[in-house]
Amino acid sequence: MAASRKAPVADLDVCPSHCDEPAVPLDALRGRVSGREAHVEAAELFRLLGDPTRLAILHALLEGGELCVCDLARVAGVAENVVSQAMRLLRAADVVRTRRDGRRIHYRLADAHVRLLLDLSADHVRHQELASGTAAPLGAAVERGGRRVG
Repeated sequence: MAASRKAPVADLDVCPSHCDEPAVPLDALRGRVSGREAHVEAAELFRLLGDPTRLAILHALLEGGELCVCDLARVAGVAENVVSQAMRLLRAADVVRTRRDGRRIHYRLADAHVRLLLDLSADHVRHQELASGTAAPLGAAVERGGRRVG
């Protein structure tokens, strides 16, 4: 019995033939694309924001404004030492800022760019859920990621 050969599956993401005339001027595009260092820094930021606990903490700051570690721990449903560790990382990446009030440190989002990232990520999750018919509050989306908000 001869082994049957399967026809190769076409890769739809690959040009069917060599591109003699690209859709855009590639040299100009290459000049506008950020250098590798910028990509590495952006990837590190997204890795930092990709943790469900840190994301829950950031959304608490987005909704609640300036909060201390104990308040963030209650809202995020995690231990204070977990929040402290997360805040150390977020502060080092300039995602959050601090204000000291006696012995207590209050945290807030660093700037409008961080707020925009959080808002856009929440909008994207809601858009995906609406498109699939499984719309839920953002807290439920974060909960599926491993931690519960609120």
